[in-house]
Amino acid sequence: MTEPCFGMSKHRVTVDNKRIINNDRTVDCNQLVPIKYKWAWNFYLDGCANHWMPTEVSMQRDIEQWRDRNGFTDEERHVIKRVMGFFATAETLVGNNLVLAVYRCVDNPECRQYLLRQAFEEAIHVHAFQYIVQSLSLDEGEMFNMYREVEQIYNKDQHAMSCTSSVLEMNPSDLKTREGLQTFIKNLVGLYVITEGIFFYGGFVTMLSFGRQNRMPGTCEQIQYILRDESIHMNFGIELINAIVDENPQVWTEDFKNKIIEFIKSAVKLEGAYIKECLPNGILGLNVELITEYIQYLADRRFERLRLPQFYGSSNPFPWMSEIIDLKKEKNFFETRVTEYQTGGALEW
Repeated sequence: MTEPCFGMSKHRVTVDNKRIINNDRTVDCNQLVPIKYKWAWNFYLDGCANHWMPTEVSMQRDIEQWRDRNGFTDEERHVIKRVMGFFATAETLVGNNLVLAVYRCVDNPECRQYLLRQAFEEAIHVHAFQYIVQSLSLDEGEMFNMYREVEQIYNKDQHAMSCTSSVLEMNPSDLKTREGLQTFIKNLVGLYVITEGIFFYGGFVTMLSFGRQNRMPGTCEQIQYILRDESIHMNFGIELINAIVDENPQVWTEDFKNKIIEFIKSAVKLEGAYIKECLPNGILGLNVELITEYIQYLADRRFERLRLPQFYGSSNPFPWMSEIIDLKKEKNFFETRVTEYQTGGALEW
């Protein structure tokens, strides 16, 4: 928001002057080195090492299974389409928030380097869901309009993106005020903690439950890749939020912390309503109670990372989800091929 951030100068940039946000004229936002926030650079490197493309994953078995009229019950088809409908546009909303709001406010070059990588990954995720919808011959109009036609999905998206418009309307001077910084931080919480750290995980656990039964293998393989990407996104976002708070402690008032807590708790309620609409009777050993417990467990983990008090005290009913995120190399659940992230054209199946 402060560009152009360079000019003729005899004074070189030092790490001592660099900040996450609101850098002064002694810092050139175009100059990556010297790197101060090594965690941001490491997230960028991790993202590059995890590169993948949707069309590298075969959808043949998914197509055969989906065309089999006896392959899925009506309730199973309903929940799969709801998950696809949510993700189909949620990834685009995230990408737009990232590029149009977050990038223009964060003027630290190493953080921007990661944001550029993340923006590309969001585009890959949009591509993935388009590829899945097209492969299964799902109604594209239904899938890509679901965020405006299904109340529970609409409410989730509205809640997470509720601060984005305010950030887009900000002037550079607004970010130098406590209220402006609080609005920006709340938008980061909506993006990284709520959307990527809570809302997405309900869909992940549902779809990967199909994969554990060797169903929808191509779709679930892509979901597995997306889950690992989103785990890195969320961890970067929380580091970003905490770094901004550490550099601007005046924003982290008790009143603001309580607002953030309520913001996240409201998201948990909205996710609960979405889960009830997706699978009212339960499938695959999943039910509303189990997924609600999982969402509450995740919310407590997010509170903890934000250095806020935990609220729910729920346990993790799906420990296998942690294994998917944590393992670097594994034989995937659907027994198709060994999955290990490699860079660029080095992917080998």
